[in-house]
Amino acid sequence: MERTFEKVEEILKKHGYEKKNLIKILLDVQKEYRHIPKEVVNYLSVALDIPPAKIFGVATFYAQFSLKPKGEYTILICDGTACHMEGSMKLVSAIEEELGIKPGEVTQDLKFSLDKVGCLGACALAPAMVINGEVYGNLTPEKTKEILRNIKKGDDK
Repeated sequence: MERTFEKVEEILKKHGYEKKNLIKILLDVQKEYRHIPKEVVNYLSVALDIPPAKIFGVATFYAQFSLKPKGEYTILICDGTACHMEGSMKLVSAIEEELGIKPGEVTQDLKFSLDKVGCLGACALAPAMVINGEVYGNLTPEKTKEILRNIKKGDDK
């Protein structure tokens, strides 16, 4: 797949082509492409005079970066102690049934991706999930499926 780098150039210009802005640049790349494509890493390497291995090192060290495409709707299921005790794995099963993906996967249409995280900091709402920054709490498998169906219909509330 051939990619033009106009958007990457815009991001680099925004950050003054400065090595010290690598994390901000990677955040903007991730926002643009929903992941950090390998060919973009190579482009950044030349543009910023940073070895690709160092860029990959940063991209794999921080949890918010992904080298694989994420869905338009990124679902994070909390599996911290409180959520786990309240049934978060049942939510994962409900999502697997509804969307046909397991944690770490993305739907074929790139609409949804699912990840399990250690803690969302929403223990009082256990079990909880976050979709694109919005917290959903006190969930049941049925409520979880309903939320996903509403998003699929285009009514993400």
